[in-house]
Amino acid sequence: MDGFVQILETVNGLVWGSADSLIGAIDYPPVLLLLLGTGLYLTVRLGFMPILKIPYAFGQLFSHQHDKDEGDVSPFGALMTALSSTIGTGNIAGVAVAIAIGGPGAVFWMWMTALVGMASKFCEGVLAVKFREVDEEGRHVGGPMYYIKNGMGAKWAWLAGMFAVFGVLAAWGTGASIQANSIADALNANYGVAPWVSGLVLAGAAAAVILGGITRIAAVAEKLVPAMAIGYLIAGLIVVAINAPEVPNAFMRIITNAFGFREASTGITVGLLLLAMQKGVARGIFSNEAGQGSAPIAHAAARNNDPVNQGIVAMLGTFIDTIIVCSITAFVILTSGMIPEMCEPFVRPDLVMLPEGCETGAPLTVMAFEQALPGIGSHIVAIGLAVFGFTTILGWSYYGERCCEYLFGVKSIFAFKISWIVVVFGGAFVLMLEEGGAVTDVVSLFWLLADTLTGLMAAPNLVALLVMSPLVAAMTKAYFDRKDTPDA
Repeated sequence: MDGFVQILETVNGLVWGSADSLIGAIDYPPVLLLLLGTGLYLTVRLGFMPILKIPYAFGQLFSHQHDKDEGDVSPFGALMTALSSTIGTGNIAGVAVAIAIGGPGAVFWMWMTALVGMASKFCEGVLAVKFREVDEEGRHVGGPMYYIKNGMGAKWAWLAGMFAVFGVLAAWGTGASIQANSIADALNANYGVAPWVSGLVLAGAAAAVILGGITRIAAVAEKLVPAMAIGYLIAGLIVVAINAPEVPNAFMRIITNAFGFREASTGITVGLLLLAMQKGVARGIFSNEAGQGSAPIAHAAARNNDPVNQGIVAMLGTFIDTIIVCSITAFVILTSGMIPEMCEPFVRPDLVMLPEGCETGAPLTVMAFEQALPGIGSHIVAIGLAVFGFTTILGWSYYGERCCEYLFGVKSIFAFKISWIVVVFGGAFVLMLEEGGAVTDVVSLFWLLADTLTGLMAAPNLVALLVMSPLVAAMTKAYFDRKDTPDA
């Protein structure tokens, strides 16, 4: 196990940058730069359209002008399916990890990742519909593997295959095991539910939905996602209102820490700046998946013949997930006073670490909610983790299924679904091994695996977005130049 962890840490360092590189600012994490650079480039190339057209995008979300178009689910259903996989443990535990390890400044870089990520998500949605196919069972399938193959040509087929391979692996790691593990951990800590019981219930519930395909997943997502998001937002806003005097200070800490400033210090710590940037971007993409290439797999199934219109709907996923939901968690934590000064991230010339005994992940979020809502806060987080995590399991099952189909054909789908159900159970059951001492620090291992696979999956997709950006820009200009574009 130690050897496997060392391999993961090495690969993760190559993808996201190591602690040493952050301190010395010598190495430049390739995926971090590619994510931010691609998003920024696309934002500028599109004339900041994704940011300027947010109100228009919300109007299109509830439009029925494409009800009779080709596709398997409504544009709203496609967005809810995409959001079902993005609004998950990353919004509760991931934000807490980013703040605990990267400092309050990580929140700023999460915001920046989201704002430029909207352009990436827009392009993904456009290309997903533009280059989608209909498989032999009549389903509309698409995503990076299809727009790489159909948009970039046969010579890039290896890149499409690479994305699909990482997609299957990321689905098992990010979408199944880490979600089931987080849910089982929350239910065990708060209600004493044995991990194997949680695993059985999750596996059974997931089987009941995913065996019905995208239409059943979308039907469940259309109901669960809005309900859970609104409920969590209301609870979070109540906590922030209770801690209202601390809101200005929270804003100040986010901005100053983002650029390497410490409280009561006028100097800039380069290591702190880069640590905040790394953790903010890593958690940002883990949460909203902008540029990762997962969401366009869902948007390819939308009943929408207009690629640009679906791209406009798609970009809302990033805004809703990070700018709204993640921000609520961040302000709940930062206004609660649950992070004492000794637990603020610090940088030494030879090490970046968090002092022992300081909480991170979901426990930190629980403490923040409990501080304002004693006796209630822990239940809000536990239930939120359970529902958020379950919908993520559903959304990612579809992503993995499509990647598996691309690699091995439609006959492989049933076997993948069975493997998915087994991995969901295993992700919860492994907590019992951790309790028995057979496996140590399982949760940290899962998060490390998720970070690594996220970066590896994003790279082929980002290359495709850059190569095909001229096509997307031309299609976008034509869309908004049309006289019949409503309220554009």
